[in-house]
Amino acid sequence: MDKIDTRGMSCPQPVLMTKNGIASNPKNIDILVDNNTAKNNVVRFLKNAGYAFEIEEINEDYLICARK
Repeated sequence: MDKIDTRGMSCPQPVLMTKNGIASNPKNIDILVDNNTAKNNVVRFLKNAGYAFEIEEINEDYLICARK
């Protein structure tokens, strides 16, 4: 499973990093984001790509666990 840390990055970088992560490991990927906009954009991308996901809030960050 890959874990992508996008904290401190502004859009569209978190989505692009997620897209690249999916290319290397298309079944399981965890994405760590630090703001609501990045969370919403990554979630929208994952939905369009056909992924199921869970979101866990950790302090002020979000961990998005995506599975296909």
